[in-house]
Parts: sequence; C-alpha cells; structure tokens
Amino acid sequence: MSTSNSSCKDGASKSNDDGICEAVGSKLQKLSTADISVCANCGKEGDNVNNICNKCKQVKYCNAACKKKHRHKHKKECERRVAELHDEELFKQPPPEEDCPICFLLMPTLGSTGCRYQTCCGKIICSGCIHAPVFDNQGNEVDNEKCPFCRTPEPKSEKEFNQRRMKRVDLDDPIAMYNVGCDYRDGSTGHPQDYTKALELFYRSGELGCAIAYLNIGYAYNHGKGVKVDKKKAIHYYELAAMGGNVSARYNLGLEEQDAGNMNRALKHHTIAARNGLSESLEVIKELYTNGHATKDDYTKALRLYQAYLSEIKSDQRDKAAAFDSDDYRYY
Repeated sequence: MSTSNSSCKDGASKSNDDGICEAVGSKLQKLSTADISVCANCGKEGDNVNNICNKCKQVKYCNAACKKKHRHKHKKECERRVAELHDEELFKQPPPEEDCPICFLLMPTLGSTGCRYQTCCGKIICSGCIHAPVFDNQGNEVDNEKCPFCRTPEPKSEKEFNQRRMKRVDLDDPIAMYNVGCDYRDGSTGHPQDYTKALELFYRSGELGCAIAYLNIGYAYNHGKGVKVDKKKAIHYYELAAMGGNVSARYNLGLEEQDAGNMNRALKHHTIAARNGLSESLEVIKELYTNGHATKDDYTKALRLYQAYLSEIKSDQRDKAAAFDSDDYRYY
C-alpha cells in the first residue's frame, strides 16, 4: 500500500520517517533563540539575565557585577543610544491643545490673552466664548457676569477669587497651581513675593502635566530667579516644557541651538513651534533661509503649517473679541 506525504500549513512536505516538518521546525528554533536573554558581558543565557542597562534599556546582564565590568565597553554605544532616544522624544510632535469646551475649536497656543482659566469650574475657555454676548430665552441680551461654562457668578472680591483658586489647588488642579505660583513669583493678587514658594508650585504643576510651569522653572534657572543660574538645568526644563507642547519653550531651545551653531536642530525646533502657532519662529526660519541655513522648501513648509494652524483656531467670534480688546483677547 502506498503512503502519500501530508502537507504542512506553509506548503513544506512532511517526512515519513520522523513526522517533523523541517521548515516549520527551523522557524521555531530561530524564534526561540531570539527570545533568549544573553548577558552582554559573559554571554550567559537564560531567563535570569534580566538586569537591564538603566540608561539605554538596550542590553541585559546576568547580575550587577557583569553590568559594572562591561560599563567601559558599553559607555559610548550607550551614550549614543540615549541621545537618539532623547531626540526622538524631543522632536516628536507634541500633543495638541485641548478644544474650547464651549465652541469646540482648537484652543490657541498664545495663552496669555487667547483664553482664560475659570476658577469656579477649572475650565479654560477661549477669548471668543468669554466675550460672546449672552441672551435670555426671549432674545434679550443679558449681563454676562457669569462663567460661560458652569454659569457660576464671577467672584466679587480678590479674597473670593483667591479662595476659589486655592480650592482648585487642593484638588491638584495644575493650572490653578501654576497661576498661584505666578502670583508668588510676582508678588501679586494679595500674595507676597516668594520665589521659593513659586518654584515649589511650578514643580508640582509641571509634574501634573502643566507644560508652562516647566517653562517658568527653566526661566528661573536661566536668569537666577530664586535659584542660582544653571544653564544646563534651564535647558532641561525648557525641553520638558517643549515636549509638553509649550511653544515659547520650543522657541527658546531654537535660539539656544542657533547660538551653539546647530542650525539643523534650531530649524527643527522652530518648525515645530511654527506648526503650533508661534509666528516668531516662522520669522526665525525666514531669517535662516535668508542666511543660507535653511532651504526655500523649509520656509514654505513652515509657512503652510502655520497657516494650517490659523485655519484651525480662527473664528468670527474670536476675531470680534480681539477687535473689541486686543490687550485681553488677542489670540494669534
């Protein structure tokens, strides 16, 4: 009686002698070998080889002794990889601003005048919605002395205003922490000037996700406000702010790279800042092009990105607010 060969799923023939599909077996062997951890120092294999390099996270060791012994051989490659990973994170497009909770348009990045933080509900509302008229159910315009979002009446005194903010601080609201920190930094809104207290609040706010808080810490180290001047720390906090989406920090980093002669890195920073609404960075890219440090395509790309940003944030209501009071409501 004749015996026919059966087939494996990948089409390889099955041996009659041992019943093993050689092609599939070879693949499985390769996969299992790839999954085995190998000590970079002594070559030991096994599941116990799990002591990973703390910096680059790329190589493993069987114990701390092997890690220490291999350190001098691994140092250059480790530093190179750490720098690569850092730049990947630094030059990645940051998360977009949240939409205004009322008009649902992208919030402008200008920040200081393009939107307002509400101490009653903790919402950030765009200038257009802050300025927009309010009508009753019969179409009559009414006094707009309430929060456009939660309809809570505006605080009647500085004391009430500060009490509301401190309630938000107690709820770990990072924007409230940042704003109170600014008051301590400037000695305003009933707060004494206290750089130490300001930095403490900026640190807490930054850790909770407020990018502009890191910008202010960077500024403090850059100019010696409450701390000793430390340019390295200033750049570190500017980078944290930039990765969180703060365009002013990104602009500062671009200038630092220009001063250091790193024009390609400066161009990257300013392109990201222009993409996220900073016209000053667009002007810098124009200068880089004029001076031969950027191409026409670089400038054209940045200009298009900036124009795309404007198309996302512009609205008639925001324009009306800016025309009414450019000091309080300008948004680009």
